[in-house]
Amino acid sequence: MPSFKRYIGIDYSGAETPTSSLPGLRVYVAEGDAAPVEVPPPPLLRKYWTRRGIAEWLVERLAEEVPTLVGIDHGFSFPLRYFEAYGLAPDWPAFLDDFQRHWPTDEHIYVDFVRDGLAGNGAARVGNPRWRRLTEERAGGAKSVFHFHVPGSVAKSTHAGLPWLRFIRRQLGPRVHVWPFDGWDIPAGGSAIAEVYPSLWRRGFAPEGRTRDQHDAFCIAAWLARADRDGTLAGFLKPDLLPAERTMAQIEGWILGVPGLIRAAREGAASKRSAAFASTHISRTRH
Repeated sequence: MPSFKRYIGIDYSGAETPTSSLPGLRVYVAEGDAAPVEVPPPPLLRKYWTRRGIAEWLVERLAEEVPTLVGIDHGFSFPLRYFEAYGLAPDWPAFLDDFQRHWPTDEHIYVDFVRDGLAGNGAARVGNPRWRRLTEERAGGAKSVFHFHVPGSVAKSTHAGLPWLRFIRRQLGPRVHVWPFDGWDIPAGGSAIAEVYPSLWRRGFAPEGRTRDQHDAFCIAAWLARADRDGTLAGFLKPDLLPAERTMAQIEGWILGVPGLIRAAREGAASKRSAAFASTHISRTRH
């Protein structure tokens, strides 16, 4: 039996400001056994969605008594190297607060305004494009969340979207489960939000005249619904990770749909890096 009744796919965009109407922001919803359909923004938002509009709409939907799984196409956290570089505790909600203080991209500014020093204090929290999360390494083609201005880049949408994840959490509290930061197990009957990477599934669904952004949002909702209905979603919600890797992933985040285990890498650099972090940072915070 499926765990959810509604599946929302969001193709994200970090362009312009949070109140800009953007053709790159697309929302598709699948309910029951029906195929995903595009959800237009409310009339007051003009032709296309805005980032603020999507966040407020999600708060309304996730407050309803309908078990919903949401997939959003941007990074939900940063690599451990970032936490280490700035002496940040391995605490995701605290990371969101710290990030928003330095990158207030939920205000009426462009991401590039912060990058260029015209707003916020991004220079005090800048990442290196060579830093990659474990889930990005395992996903293969996924770009670093700090890799701006390259094809397939997720950096701008991540830097624009993180403060809105914070907004949603602050509005909904325990009514929404952000996977895997709030735990690998999603409470029965509850709703959840997960990071996704539509490139994993794009070729599995015919475009049928949709634009690239529309198709990505469609693929997210379609894959989430199919995986839940056929019983494979449960396995993807618990990727096969070493204990230290699992601890690391609850700080860095994980892309839903990416397999955890690469056997040749069990004793590789990623595992050693996560084990070192767990022993020197996480254990210290618990004592």
